[in-house]
Formats: sequence, structure tokens, C-alpha cells
Amino acid sequence: MPDTLPDALANPALLPAGLRDLLPPEAETEAAAVEVVMAVFAAHGYERIKPPLLEFEDSLLAGSGGATADQIFRLMDPDSHRMMGVRADMTPQIARIATTRLAAAARPLRLSYAGQCLRVRGNQIAPDRQIAQAGIELIGCDSLAADAEMVLVAAEALAALGLTRVSFDLTLPRLAPTLLDEAGFAGPARQALLRALDRKDVASVVQHGGRLAQTLSDLLLTAGLAGPALARLESIELPPLSAVLCQRLAETVRAIQARAPSLKLTIDPLEFRDLPYHTGVCTAVYATGRHEVLGRGGRYVCGDDEAATGLTLYPDAVLRACAPPRLPFRVFVPVGADHLAAARLRTGGFATVSALDPVDDPIAEAHRLRCTHILRDGQAQAL
Repeated sequence: MPDTLPDALANPALLPAGLRDLLPPEAETEAAAVEVVMAVFAAHGYERIKPPLLEFEDSLLAGSGGATADQIFRLMDPDSHRMMGVRADMTPQIARIATTRLAAAARPLRLSYAGQCLRVRGNQIAPDRQIAQAGIELIGCDSLAADAEMVLVAAEALAALGLTRVSFDLTLPRLAPTLLDEAGFAGPARQALLRALDRKDVASVVQHGGRLAQTLSDLLLTAGLAGPALARLESIELPPLSAVLCQRLAETVRAIQARAPSLKLTIDPLEFRDLPYHTGVCTAVYATGRHEVLGRGGRYVCGDDEAATGLTLYPDAVLRACAPPRLPFRVFVPVGADHLAAARLRTGGFATVSALDPVDDPIAEAHRLRCTHILRDGQAQAL
């Protein structure tokens, strides 16, 4: 083995694939955006909690957490000699807290959170393996109002960041499995049909769908803007359990539109990809003209049998879709300047950067330190 590593491997700035440093001012921009979002959540009564970055594997993967098992980094705890895992998603942790530490808290329970998650692998669309999340969970209520609240609060949070041209795609991840159950599909035929539905391949659906072929084809063609899509959906004859799911979707759309008639809603009733533990109406958030998912959530079971719904925003993706929040102006404070004036500027929302040594050209030094203003005569003067 060679005594020295290749230059690329010896570079201390080199990070594993899917991980990156966030530098100034991007790190501060992200933090500011998260706090804007969290302030909106708090204004709607969502109380912030902070689960640990890692915990014992068996509790991390209990309940809905089992869906993230293949994305968990694992390590042995040298203290307890038990296997631990680094969270890949924060929702299962919120569910654990709700059913243990907050089991006696009044329902419906409204909780919010923000933090970092780590995943074993990314994908072509989202290659990052460390992912920021900021979200809300509403636990202990199975109602249209709860489903609608997720969308309405998320839309308000995005609007607070200046992102108003968004769409919420409402889905029913249990509809396809329920239809196949009611029709008795099992084994290889079921898997072939699910693959065809996942790819939105109408020809393959017709090939493998048997007596469900026409119904499934019609359902695939309903995807689109909520108004005309619901009209098509309600014209399709469905077996009882599937009809109940579609009725809930239609009622949820109407509940949202009653509060936010201008909000863009689309529906895709047979979408079930990446929604392994959800049980009812789900949503994915997009910015108009972009394919990247800004947020995702939906209805699930908290613990053994408690109704819950939630929605998680991805701040990194959100910031790529909107103008970042304005950071405080930076004011250069030369040696000998009035520091009481500098204190007043900080109280007024400025950030001050104090010189540590005298310089010949304060203006040049202010530019070098990325300042926007300089303190002169007790005032912040724009550069």
C-alpha cells in the first residue's frame, strides 16, 4: 500500500458523496428561512420539539419508522452495546414522542420540528444525503379539517418566504393496493400491475389489469387540475372501500378550496411512490415550472391506532425555488467609531463587523469583508 494518498483523497476539503459544507451567506440564509417557516407554524399553534439526531435502532424503526429501514446509518453504542441509528426522517420520531412522552397531552396534538436527517443514499433528482427538514404533525384527529390544515399552513409558510406560485398534488397511496385487494389480485400478477401503475404505463395496465383494466386506465387519466380531475373521478364506478377513499379525497379538495380558492391543487389518485406508511390523503408540494419536490406529507397511523397527518418542507429545495430572505445589512465599524451607535444599529436589525486594527482605507476594508454599509458620524452609510 502506498505511503501517501492520492492528492484527491488527501484533500481535507473532500467530503463523501451527497454531503457538502454550507458556507456564508448560504448557511445563514437557510437558517433564516427555517425560522420564518417555524414562526408560521407557531402562529397556528404548533409547538416545537427537538428529537435527538440518533436513537436506538428498535425505537427508530418502530411503527412508521420501519419504512426508512434501508436508509438508516447504523452504529454500535459503546455505552449500552446496543445498535443505534441516525434518523433518515423526523416524522417517526415525532410519532414516538407523541405515544410516549406526550401520551397524556391533550388531543389534537400539534407539533413542529426542524433539523437535519441523514440517508444512506440519494437519488438522481435529489442526490444530497444530508437533508434539512421543517414540518408539522397533527396527531389525534381524523377529519377533513386536519387534512386541509396541512396544506393551508404549508402554503402560508411558503408565502411568508415569497413563494406563492406553488401547487399541491393530492394523492391516495392506498387506492391502488385497495383496488387490487378488492379484485383479488395477488402474487406475480399483482406485482406486474403495480409496476405498470407506478410507471403510469396505460398499455401495460391494460395488458395486466384483467377486469380492472378499464377502471385503472380511467383512474390514470383523471390526474390533473383538481376541478376537472374530480369530475372525471366521480364518474368512475368503484368498489366500496375504494369509493370511500376517493370520496375523502374529493371532500379534502373542497375543504381546501373553501379556505383558499386561488391555491393551485392537482390530484393523482393512483400515485403511491415513496409513500410506504401513509394511509389516506397525501400531498406533494411543487413550485410552478420546477420538478423538484418542496415538501411532502399525508395521513398515517401514529403508534398502534392513533390518527395523524403531517407535512414536511425541505428548506434546501424551497430556497432553490424562491428568492432567499433578506439577510441583515452588514455595517463596517472602523477602529475608534462610536460603539454605542453600533449597538443601536444592532438593535435596529443591522449586523456590525468591528475592525480589530486600524486600516488605511476603511472603505476598501468594508468591501473586503462583504459589508454593505460603514459606520460614520453615528450613522450607517451605504457603500
